[in-house]
Amino acid sequence: MSLERVLESTAVVTVADGFMFTEGPVWHPGDCCLLFSDIPADTIYRHAAGAQATPYRKPSHNSNGLTFDRQGRLIACEHGARRVSRGEADGSVTALATHYQGKRLNSPNDVVVRSDGVIFFTDPPYGIKPGDQEQPCNGVYRLAPDGELTLLVDDFDRPNGLAFSPDEKTLYIADTTRRQVRAFNVAPDGILTNGRLFAVMESDLPGGPDGMKVDVEGNLYSTGPGGVWIYRPDGELLGIAATPQLPANLAFGGTDWRTLFITARTTVYALNTRIEGIPVL
Repeated sequence: MSLERVLESTAVVTVADGFMFTEGPVWHPGDCCLLFSDIPADTIYRHAAGAQATPYRKPSHNSNGLTFDRQGRLIACEHGARRVSRGEADGSVTALATHYQGKRLNSPNDVVVRSDGVIFFTDPPYGIKPGDQEQPCNGVYRLAPDGELTLLVDDFDRPNGLAFSPDEKTLYIADTTRRQVRAFNVAPDGILTNGRLFAVMESDLPGGPDGMKVDVEGNLYSTGPGGVWIYRPDGELLGIAATPQLPANLAFGGTDWRTLFITARTTVYALNTRIEGIPVL
């Protein structure tokens, strides 16, 4: 198996550019558009084919990772407000998680929603000053539908992107500064066990694993040094699809879920894949 098995071409195309620092892409199938964050611009943008990107939400409280819950509501990790939020049908925004054990979260970074509505998110300190950190660790959390917040893992240096396997029994989590991707078994109640090393990104280029997604066959796509690193479910590296700028995150989309959108600093790129990504809705 090689990159040609999963990608139609390794050459990326530019979708949109001229931003400050793009992150958190997510495809909205009902609206046939891509939403993504520009963190320092304090804006979530909307981009549809053949049109320029336009502001979708501003201010975004310096949103980073974005996804949808099963009701089609936008879930956002907000650096500025140090919270996980949910966009409502009337345009209002509800805070879902702001504190753990009476202390403010660091700066929620990336987020996934399991099919039963349980939310998992990472909480590194990228969006705050060192003196502002209240949590004793940079954790990974589970947010239950009833609002109960549980710290799942506390030994990451900089927990970042995360993605489920197709059966949702494995959760992959990036530890950016250590250049590691770890895998965990996911229990029905959301507790993580059997943490293990899935991959290490060895490269002379800057960067580490950041945003991640999985296709329907279980292959893992992760942003990293030099581009998008693609792994088989057993951890074998298939190869790296190079990007002109250091990428931060990615998302499957398009009408057939075979377009891989990549946010990379000032630009959003795309690759056409041969295998469908896992729909978020």
